Amino acid sequence: MQIEDLKKQTAHYAIEHFIKNGMIIGLGTGSTTAYVIREIAERIKDGRLKNIIGIPTSKDSEDLAKKSNIPLGTLYTYPSIDVTIDGADEVDPNLDLIKGLGGALLREKLVAEASKQEIIVIDDRKRVKQLGEKAPLPVEVLSFAWSIQVPFLQKLGAEPVLRRQLNGDTFVTDNNNYILDCHFADGISNPAHLAETLKGKTGIVEHGLFLNLATTVVVAKQTGIEVLHGVQ
Repeated sequence: MQIEDLKKQTAHYAIEHFIKNGMIIGLGTGSTTAYVIREIAERIKDGRLKNIIGIPTSKDSEDLAKKSNIPLGTLYTYPSIDVTIDGADEVDPNLDLIKGLGGALLREKLVAEASKQEIIVIDDRKRVKQLGEKAPLPVEVLSFAWSIQVPFLQKLGAEPVLRRQLNGDTFVTDNNNYILDCHFADGISNPAHLAETLKGKTGIVEHGLFLNLATTVVVAKQTGIEVLHGVQ
């Protein structure tokens, strides 16, 4: 089965099992959650879903939802979200995550923390024994004097690389910040300690460690769907 087929499977499963009429829904960012947004829109159009409000986690998700005619709100108008469906770049055995390769980690985390349920949809390539095993850890930093964060991150064992677009321009987030993608040669041995350390550094806006946030992870495998349960 192709990867795109696996992504569609997880999207459809998550909607079928976790989305109900009248819900406030966090709309995640990325290729898998694009299938989620399109499927929600289709079900609104044909009447299978009613009275839905979407809270997008990025400008890309907002644009897709608008084009798909999904009614939208904000965290200001809807500070409590029933369920968010989002993707992840890595998921460890504790269902802790690395997110942010799409550049939306700050808004994704704000929406996740406001959600009663955080449903993560992935294919089984994203499962790892230890965070940082495959994916770099995105760290969103203020563009002002971003380079002063580099030696700080190096002392933490990271090899930080300023994210750039394909044309070579510096990648700029929806919040007008930069991202340093931090590679850890031996993975991240203590994610909780690293998260606390990063949050305490002036100029670091947010990081891509999503700890104790996923309530359910839906994994698409060649043999079928596997559902893993995390924090409740």
